[in-house]
Amino acid sequence: MKYRRFGKLDWKVSALGFGAMRLPVIGKDNSHIDEPKAMNMIRHAIDQGVNYLDTAYPYHMDKGEIFVGKALRDGYRDKIKLATKMPTWYIQSHDDFDRYLNEQLKRLQTDHIDFYLLHSMNKEFWPRLRDMGILKWAEKTISDGRIHHLGFSFHDTYDIFKQIVDAYDKWTLCQIQYNFMDIEYQAGTKGLKYAADKGMAVVVMEPLRGGQLTKKLPESIAELCKNAPTQRTMADRALQWVWNHPEVSMVLSGMSAMEHVTENLASAENARANSLGTDELSLIDRLREEYRKLTPVPCSNCKYCMPCPNGVNISRIFELYNDAVIYNEPNAPRFHYRLIPPEEQADRCTECLECGDLCPQDFSIPEWLEKAHQWLGPKK
Repeated sequence: MKYRRFGKLDWKVSALGFGAMRLPVIGKDNSHIDEPKAMNMIRHAIDQGVNYLDTAYPYHMDKGEIFVGKALRDGYRDKIKLATKMPTWYIQSHDDFDRYLNEQLKRLQTDHIDFYLLHSMNKEFWPRLRDMGILKWAEKTISDGRIHHLGFSFHDTYDIFKQIVDAYDKWTLCQIQYNFMDIEYQAGTKGLKYAADKGMAVVVMEPLRGGQLTKKLPESIAELCKNAPTQRTMADRALQWVWNHPEVSMVLSGMSAMEHVTENLASAENARANSLGTDELSLIDRLREEYRKLTPVPCSNCKYCMPCPNGVNISRIFELYNDAVIYNEPNAPRFHYRLIPPEEQADRCTECLECGDLCPQDFSIPEWLEKAHQWLGPKK
């Protein structure tokens, strides 16, 4: 196992971290974790040198932390740094800070959380928590030992990311989505470098885009990989690309089978910064460009069409539809489409055509919204 500096801390983290969001389950019930399999996976990863485990309050329908507490018995808790996240969307008052943390400590069967993250920070959650006094509360809680370090996970634009980073000079870490397809998405490469320059540890989630980059490859993508100067699995190629960035402290992988654990551990043995040559980096650029050519809706996400006079979340819908088609994997986009409020979904389009006057890409937005809803929406 390779290890890396973790921001300003006098501690090194394993290049690979265990993300406990996609543990094996029995049947299709996400709340019914296959505990013997999952425990073997977690303990095997720790035995092989993984020293960072990440979970959160809502994982596996609120059962994830309870299971992690069981998995870390028998001395395994002392072998790792444990990260979990405050369920920010449930926080209604200052008293909830302690209430949820104490519940999480009980679930996890521990007296402290090494890295406590504010979950899913964005333009809505961050100001609300900030104004409730989350930072003063965190400093008090660090003093009493219940948490050791404070960070946040992030899902919004770069400008919001920079605002949060700049709001507090004692952040230890941030967790961002980053992979070779998402170099400008959310925090992106700019956010990665900005946080690292501030001395923060940067934990990368979704290095394989929730597994999308490892599904059955489109023919043109497979052809490019076949002619690559170095033969790798797509999972290894994607992981090595993230690890190639010296600003990355650690890569989290949500593993759901022992096969994923062993393959990722093998990849982590070669996790080095600035190790990929120009040929491999050029190949990644070509793969990214080829994937983008497969995008059905020519939306550049400029958001000139927003806000829609009828409330339709146009850019988000096209983002989900493009993902479903490019990677031939509709399940995750359909799940996220259901999270869009019904009044913002594509079938609310009235074909007023105001968006067409604003769109620089010159395509029929109502026509593609109808196709997206047929693909992503409920089946009749």
